[in-house]
Amino acid sequence: MKPQAEVEQVWPRDGRIRVVGRLHGVPPDAGSRWRLRLTRRSRPDHVLRYDADLDGARFACGWDVGDLAAYDGFGGADQWDLHLTDGARTLRVGRKLDDIRGKKAVMVYPEQRVPGADFGVRPYFTVEDNLSLECRS
Repeated sequence: MKPQAEVEQVWPRDGRIRVVGRLHGVPPDAGSRWRLRLTRRSRPDHVLRYDADLDGARFACGWDVGDLAAYDGFGGADQWDLHLTDGARTLRVGRKLDDIRGKKAVMVYPEQRVPGADFGVRPYFTVEDNLSLECRS
């Protein structure tokens, strides 16, 4: 299996989303600075970056869903893909090291609404068991 950022927990709550997991297939490097990158599928030039906290191979990162609302204007639904990167390596964030197949139909997370806006963000697993975000206005 190629290196990956394996999701262990997804916490959509109080207008924020937090993702916790482990790096697999990546040798520990105390000097690496990992960041979570959110990339809009329909406009790959729209990218948000957040620092990821690392403790050995364990990572954690969170963000405010209002950050994605700034990119609204498409009048419908759009998707954002999650990657963890240290500049030299880029890993897709997903969950593949368990016995659950077809997570898209099994694991359903609540939508987080942006206060004062007609905009919501819901994390979901893709058909490849990668973690993405669906944004709706």
